[in-house]
Amino acid sequence: MLEVNDLTVQYDGAMALNNVSINVEKGELVAVLGPNGAGKSTLLKTISGILGQFQRGRSERAKVSGTILFEKEMINKLSPSNIVKKGIIHCPERRRPFPEMSVLENLMMGTYLRKDKDQIKQDLQRAYQLFPILKERKNQMAQTLSGGEQQMLAIARSLMSKPKLLTIDEPSLGLAPLIKQKVFESIREVWSSGITILLVEQDANISLNLANRAYVLTHGIIAAQGTREELMKKDDIREMYIGI
Repeated sequence: MLEVNDLTVQYDGAMALNNVSINVEKGELVAVLGPNGAGKSTLLKTISGILGQFQRGRSERAKVSGTILFEKEMINKLSPSNIVKKGIIHCPERRRPFPEMSVLENLMMGTYLRKDKDQIKQDLQRAYQLFPILKERKNQMAQTLSGGEQQMLAIARSLMSKPKLLTIDEPSLGLAPLIKQKVFESIREVWSSGITILLVEQDANISLNLANRAYVLTHGIIAAQGTREELMKKDDIREMYIGI
């Protein structure tokens, strides 16, 4: 479904990604692991079109080379909105809800490019089934939600965009262990519904227990890749990035 080849990203001459290649098959949940500053968020932002040579007039400017194919089609030069239309939906780091809009209004923002009103109503009910707390607080301002509730809102808003590929950036960031577990259980349920997921996460243990396979990204390069079992056989990777 997704094929990233030799992706290199530079910010003002500083290398963020160096010849990174990954692929995601339809129906997979693939994790990208690594420490803070490894280039994980840059990878997702580039895939979703937030960074790139087509980027103009924004604070984050980057020089990008390499190719990104989605369902065999080159998407390198597409705008972020056109990438969304293709079915790639980015759930950003630190949740980023529209703070002065209600939970329901945030969810409906995920449907901005959709016209299928009947299906939107069904998807809204599905989001409420997945995250019952959002239904309870549908009229509450997003900025008043807890961190865990905002993460649930971010995932639900992404689902309202009807993704083929959902990219999720650091969903556990700043969350208590119990809330983190609930968020990952919801991600598992989203994946079980048939949505392909590319997950960026620092918590290697919880990610590897969930994912089909993973890439380990460090200093902008792929240091290792494989299933949990394959990565556990690599002593340096296990000790440095998985913490075992």
